[in-house]
Amino acid sequence: MLRRIAALRPPPPPRAAASVGAGAATYSSKSTSIPQKQQRVRDHAFDGIMEVQKRVRRFHALHSLLLYAAAPTAASRGGGSGTVSVPFTRLGALARRQLRLAPLDAGRFLLRHAHAFHLFLHPVHRMLHARLTPRAAAALRAEAEAVAAALPSASIIRLRKLLLLAPPHRRLRLEHIHLLRRDLGLPDDFAESVIQSNPSLFRLTPDGFVEFLPSPTDPPDLSVAAVERARERHYREHRAPGSGEEDARFAFPIRFPPGFKIGKYFRIAVWKWQRLPYASPYADVSGHDLRSLEAQRRMEKRAVAAVHELLSLTVEKRTTLERLALFREALGVPKKIKEFLLKYQGIFYISTRGNQGKLHTVFLREAYYKGELVEPNEIHEARRKLEELLMISPQKANLDRMFTSMGRGWDELGGGRHGGAELRDEFLRDGGGQKKHADTDGADSGEDSSVESLYID
Repeated sequence: MLRRIAALRPPPPPRAAASVGAGAATYSSKSTSIPQKQQRVRDHAFDGIMEVQKRVRRFHALHSLLLYAAAPTAASRGGGSGTVSVPFTRLGALARRQLRLAPLDAGRFLLRHAHAFHLFLHPVHRMLHARLTPRAAAALRAEAEAVAAALPSASIIRLRKLLLLAPPHRRLRLEHIHLLRRDLGLPDDFAESVIQSNPSLFRLTPDGFVEFLPSPTDPPDLSVAAVERARERHYREHRAPGSGEEDARFAFPIRFPPGFKIGKYFRIAVWKWQRLPYASPYADVSGHDLRSLEAQRRMEKRAVAAVHELLSLTVEKRTTLERLALFREALGVPKKIKEFLLKYQGIFYISTRGNQGKLHTVFLREAYYKGELVEPNEIHEARRKLEELLMISPQKANLDRMFTSMGRGWDELGGGRHGGAELRDEFLRDGGGQKKHADTDGADSGEDSSVESLYID
């Protein structure tokens, strides 16, 4: 009888599974701690910067190949990087082999950036040659001069502060610093011009490490982080004494990307995290007890401060995630560094633009406003000249004379008759088959037409 009644009884509604799911969602949304995993929210201002940097990286890569191909003859000619020229067939072969470019990509890039590269038919060899334009060579010289001008003071201070970020031994591998040299504004020969030229400040060990040596000439604020100076400056300018000291003592400047959803409990979690004390990134914490949960939270915030300080030491307040991972152990950053940085999207931004999403660039958000550096320096201004040169449309250059001087060089540029015809149709004809008029009168080209005419033999 009881079995019959149980069979006639309707099955209970699936409340258990629903209640468990609802309880988990409610718990996660009402938690007053920052979530461990967060989805990346795009910021188009930073992605726009990386779109320009894609061209800059390609320019530097092709320029390095140009110098490599011209190395046997450049010394005998006694010319700089702006006067040497190499056959495009050799340059294109190196680009395909070392940069893994498609057969037409190298030639297409040179034609699209006619203000930076010049293609011409050599008057003696009768082969298509490539070289830099005077404006591109001048931009590279301006950057080299800015790096040399910052070498005696600013660059040495940046390198010493970088070594101080690696307690307790205060040393880093030379090869790791070499990969970060451009971000720090150091010359390519910094091992000789900076480290070995200052034996009282640095020591190069036989096993390839660079060690920090204390000096009585060090400024008193050498071990003061940039965020600490920013806190003090902001407190003096915007806060009255006696109000909100605890909120500003350990706080970081936070500005979330557009579209980032901030809930009530997430705002409370950020407020609690801002008040959490932590040790300075320059302090030695190797002997601290980290078994408690509170100590682990403070060490995590110290890792945020260490990454913040390393980005503050760079010239343009950004570096790649791959280079940042080289200093992970010295900074005390977890192994999953990308998830760690995504947890603090109000302080850092990770852009995936460049190299088909394989390159990750970490920005310091507070150092930028609407895609521009808040406090530019001389090295950044010199690099901006090259960026502006690469962003100029090829339509604003007097290309007709260059195209005329190329002659049969189209076949060499395209790697054959078929590729040359494809590039010729792309740059000399529009979609309807009509010839493009690329400032034939030179009215809108300004100084560009005279600059390009210097290379017409």
